[in-house]
Amino acid sequence: MGAEVELGYGRAQHRTTICAKNLATPEASYELVKTMRASTLVLGPLVARCGRARVSLPGGCAIGARPIDLHIKGLERLGAKITQEHGYIEATVDRLKGAEIVFDKITVTGTEDLLMAAALADGETVMQNCAREPEVADLAALLNAMGAKIEGAGTPTISVKGVSKLHGARHRIIPDRIEAGTFIVASALTGGDLNVTGCDPHHLTAVLRKLSETGVKTAVKPDSVRVMGDHPLKAADMNTEEYPGFPTDMQAQYMALATQAEGTSLVVENIFENRFMHAQELVRMGANIKIEGRRAIVRGKTPLSAAAVLASDLRASASLVLAALVADGETIIDRVYHIDRGYENIEEKLKGVGAEIRRVGDIFPKRRAQGI
Repeated sequence: MGAEVELGYGRAQHRTTICAKNLATPEASYELVKTMRASTLVLGPLVARCGRARVSLPGGCAIGARPIDLHIKGLERLGAKITQEHGYIEATVDRLKGAEIVFDKITVTGTEDLLMAAALADGETVMQNCAREPEVADLAALLNAMGAKIEGAGTPTISVKGVSKLHGARHRIIPDRIEAGTFIVASALTGGDLNVTGCDPHHLTAVLRKLSETGVKTAVKPDSVRVMGDHPLKAADMNTEEYPGFPTDMQAQYMALATQAEGTSLVVENIFENRFMHAQELVRMGANIKIEGRRAIVRGKTPLSAAAVLASDLRASASLVLAALVADGETIIDRVYHIDRGYENIEEKLKGVGAEIRRVGDIFPKRRAQGI
């Protein structure tokens, strides 16, 4: 879109510098948006800053319907004119104006998108039934550092007093709670003794509480969680919920854990209607899982054996990697390109703590060519 982006190297490899002084093209093309749904988050800030935006309808993981109607409804409340044609959302406005927005249902990206838009709107915007995820509060912290006036982020009600413009700032992004949670489950599943550092245990409260129910022992410090996984696992039911409940992004990893727990676990997916695609792949490895709509009944403990499996989405990829760690033999997972959107060098990190894992080429080229 015309911004200058500098990716750090060497010791600064986790630092990104962005200068968006000049935005020549307020458009997010299909070629970019189709690979990652979060690309639609440019819609709100673009129309707020440039007065217009053209953003492709999103693609991403096939875990269920995730419409952006709440984004559109909120922007219209702020005064934007929205049209849709040829697979694109087009938004125009002279200047957004503050309004009261009540979300019909809790939406993380909807909250974030409208939060950015409201930061540059005239007057005050009050948003109700907002998502409370730590990532929303972290975004608000960055926006406030850039000159925005936001209160209540991380609670159901957020108020925003619009400003005329934002300025640059320096910000350290919060640790990825799902990445940390995945490694915590990996340790519990394999019976290891692992210290996961650089995380925020407060963001993992629901996960740690549920793991405690399954018999996993942990020692929590301000920025780390030590997992002592040498205790037998026992079944525990789990429901995914909006934050601060158990995250849907940890459901697949928990299901892998449940296959190795004694007893029957009921896993209920309340956020997405099509997020059990990993279950059939786990069954191919020997798991005893029955799907009933949004419920998965997992009976354990069942020995897992190696198989060639397909990853359908980001978190499914992670669950299959975890299952492979305890499966007998060599498991080959295809379509792991999904996993790189949520994990940095996951195979290297696991290898560093004793896993036998490596990345290889495409194992199903014919199937992929046929769209299977």
